[in-house]
Amino acid sequence: MLRQVLQAGLGGSFHALGRFVASHPVFFASAPMLLSILLGASFSRYRVEENVEYLLAPKHSLAKIEGNLVESLFPVNRSKHALYSDLQTPGRYGRVIVTARKGSVLDPVHLDTILTLHRRLYQMQVTVPASSASSFNYSFSSLCLPDDNNACIIDDIIRSMQGIQAARAANHTPPPLKYPITRLADGRQAYIGHQLGGVQGWGPMAKGDGVRSARALQLTYYLQAHTSLMDKVAGQWEMAFCAELQHFGAAHPKLGLYPSTSSSLRTDFQQSSVLARRPLLISLGLCSVLAVLCCSMRDCVRAKPWLGLLALLSITLSGLTAAGILNLTGATYNSTYLGIPFVMLGHGLFGSFEMLSSWRRTREDQHVKDRVAAVFEDVMLRFSGSTLLHLTALGLAASPLTNMEAVRLFCRTASLGVAVGYVYTLSLYGSCLVFTGYLETGYRHGCFCRRVPKPERLDAKPAWYRCLMYTRYEEETAGPHASPPRSYAHDNAHGDAHGNAHGDAVHGNVNVHGNVDVHGNVNVHGNVNAHAHRNAHGNAHGNAIGHSAVNSGATHVHAGSLQGAHGNSHVTHSTAAHMHAHPHSHPHMQPHDSHLLLGCMRRCYGDWITNTYVKPFVVLLYLVYISFGLMGFMQVTQGSDPSALVAMDTATVLYARAQQRYFSSYSPVIGFYIYESAPYWNASVQRDLLEYTKGFQRISWLESYLGYLSELNQSTSQPRHNFTRTLRLHFLRQPRYAHFADDIIFAERGAGEEPEVAASRVFLVAKTTENKREEMSVLLDTLRRLSLTSRVRFLIFNPSFVYLDRYAAAVGWPLRHSLLAVLFLLGLASLALVEPLVAAWLGLTLLSVQFGVVGFMTLWGVELDCVSVLCLISTLGHAADCSAPLLCGFAGGRGESRTRWVRVALERHGVASLQALLCYAAALAPVACVRSNLTRTIFRCLALAAGCSALHTLAFLPTLLTFLPPAKSKDAPGGRGPGSPRQEVECVEMNDSTRVVDQITTV
Repeated sequence: MLRQVLQAGLGGSFHALGRFVASHPVFFASAPMLLSILLGASFSRYRVEENVEYLLAPKHSLAKIEGNLVESLFPVNRSKHALYSDLQTPGRYGRVIVTARKGSVLDPVHLDTILTLHRRLYQMQVTVPASSASSFNYSFSSLCLPDDNNACIIDDIIRSMQGIQAARAANHTPPPLKYPITRLADGRQAYIGHQLGGVQGWGPMAKGDGVRSARALQLTYYLQAHTSLMDKVAGQWEMAFCAELQHFGAAHPKLGLYPSTSSSLRTDFQQSSVLARRPLLISLGLCSVLAVLCCSMRDCVRAKPWLGLLALLSITLSGLTAAGILNLTGATYNSTYLGIPFVMLGHGLFGSFEMLSSWRRTREDQHVKDRVAAVFEDVMLRFSGSTLLHLTALGLAASPLTNMEAVRLFCRTASLGVAVGYVYTLSLYGSCLVFTGYLETGYRHGCFCRRVPKPERLDAKPAWYRCLMYTRYEEETAGPHASPPRSYAHDNAHGDAHGNAHGDAVHGNVNVHGNVDVHGNVNVHGNVNAHAHRNAHGNAHGNAIGHSAVNSGATHVHAGSLQGAHGNSHVTHSTAAHMHAHPHSHPHMQPHDSHLLLGCMRRCYGDWITNTYVKPFVVLLYLVYISFGLMGFMQVTQGSDPSALVAMDTATVLYARAQQRYFSSYSPVIGFYIYESAPYWNASVQRDLLEYTKGFQRISWLESYLGYLSELNQSTSQPRHNFTRTLRLHFLRQPRYAHFADDIIFAERGAGEEPEVAASRVFLVAKTTENKREEMSVLLDTLRRLSLTSRVRFLIFNPSFVYLDRYAAAVGWPLRHSLLAVLFLLGLASLALVEPLVAAWLGLTLLSVQFGVVGFMTLWGVELDCVSVLCLISTLGHAADCSAPLLCGFAGGRGESRTRWVRVALERHGVASLQALLCYAAALAPVACVRSNLTRTIFRCLALAAGCSALHTLAFLPTLLTFLPPAKSKDAPGGRGPGSPRQEVECVEMNDSTRVVDQITTV
């Protein structure tokens, strides 16, 4: 009862809203356009988000806290050695990978060329400002990160190469170059594992033997950016760095150069938006063409080609309005927003085509206001429910609880766009429906708006003109065997349990012959006035409450309802439960039958998909679908690499490929930070620290210091005073150990006391395989667990950890909780508003679609990253848009068989879903041509979402509903068995020229 009251109240509210929109169409058409134009002017405040780490890294993670602690203890500017600048966020830098197309980069000819490149980069100057009398020239020496001697920090491999070049010039034997740790000319050890790649040695490289050849070389140039001016100059230097490398590479084709700078990731991430501009325009054009074709019919009056374009215009203007609101609120733009137009497009198209389909089911002899009100009452309740599902899924992911900023911003913007699109569909598209309704009432051409001549005048025109102006006038349907004037005008006037009927219509009067008994046979003799059976009160499609009744037991004829002693055949248009005449019993084409998709769905597809011999193959197809989905679901991988979300063929991608090919043998440099004072002089602590770092490639001050004490024949376990004094006054003053001074922080204890080691650091490099990021994630978790049980308080950090730390939880949380929120909303709605079985079927459909999309996208090579999760969240609403009308139409049917009501639901709602899916696919196709990893992920996920939704709506659900609940045969209480005696109903309607006088019904 509560459900009926709420549905009636909401239906009446939407009915009143539709009538109000139809009464003021000019206002509801002009106000949204004016608002969009005004808000479109706010694009002067358009800003792009430049912090990629802010977008793609988990917002609240332990790695960021550790990074702040590391920066406070060991600032980058205190690091006088190039190695440790990689331990933290390095700020501004320029980096290049040099590869030899033939031979080794250490060959004399390549070595000399590389050193020439180094000198050119070292001497390169930039002018800031570019054209001004007060401009200054800045070279790398004035921007570089200096060491203790105020000389620019350069890579250790450059010093080794300069030594090799000098030895060759003097005809001396070059000093041996070992890998991955070598010894420089000044005696100190240097790690070159990230500076030489593709190395082949004279012996096993694990023993640190000499390097025989190397395929690649990596050079890094660190810049200072303390002030805004220095940051601007450093940015200019990075641009000049890339340009210089491009010119140098063109002049030396034997070398391959792959540059990367601190701004490359940001630039290439936004490059996806630039590359997608033209394909998005092509998408809009293709979608417009297909929308026009989907709205066209053979009948030029009843065709609505302009409504397809106006639906896209409504969606486009709503997107412009949402963008204007974001600009006024100070929001920023990023490339993940490329998926938002498709979220809005899918939702808007489903609503628009459902309204158009409902319009075709209304009676043409009604006033336009009544028809629009009926459309609103029929469609808007379902459309509002699907909009609420969209907002629930997106809104929860847009909450502050989401730990991924890109996901939160996308969902916030998409939810705003869906809400604005919903309002624009009600107002702008509803008013457009009113205007086209008046054109149809005046028998004007649906495309050219010209009045179509009457048949007698049209016969005198040429053949092409008759074809262009073809329509069916209402008077044309008059005759002894003519069809009713409207596609569904015969629904309440005649019908049987199998849909067989015969009727005559003269200006809306239908003469129906048939038999009605408890088994559904109809026998009605007399004239039925179609106008008397229908008005616009209480029915979404203008079906009125009649004034006839059969007082025999529980048998009534009321508003087109056939209620027998053994069954209730209640036929209500608002619940999609009209009784349809069988297509073969009407040889004359109805006006709506001239629509190609609707005719195919009515005559062919509905019968085929519900055929007994087709059902087993559809069930088998669903089992195959589940099997492949499970196969992919078990292989889901995380995609935490930011370079996988940038445009293809850019500096970031090319650099990442070269690094993966030549420098994947070792992990990034991991900082091992002991952030509290520890008893380093204790032998057990020394053993623990050496055990923690065992198995890593490392250069440790503690290990070198213990070796230094052993060389002096001193015990490594000394009193604190002696241990610290020897460390400060002897060890760190040795030239080959002086660089370790950057790794130790001393704290004063008091007057006359020796300072203690307050904090220290060691670098670690792990041996890796091809799955470097997965191994780094495992290593991070392992070392963190070790730090919880260790006596020495330490932490590990690398800039890449901010992308790895709890990435799976940050990405999976919005998707998981959005799905749970949608299912909870469906369960809650089933208590008061939605049929419980509809909510259950819809929930299972959402789970099945989501499961399939996750599985198939993995098989298609898509990883679970923030962009794919965005698409998966929007898939929930898309699947609900596609399948909810079909489920509501089927569940609302009463009487007849499941198969019959599946066909009816497909005819009424399947066509609208098919039209929306076709237009959506046409809009999505050009995105596949964009050379971007980000758009490729968007295309694959959205294409899979559309495909899985289409399979469920047009194949799986129509088949499964034919033999699964809800049942249709037990809806009439008090009925008797199938063997009950037949009971015929004869209805005679007497009328005069103005109104129905009386009805006499005999049982």
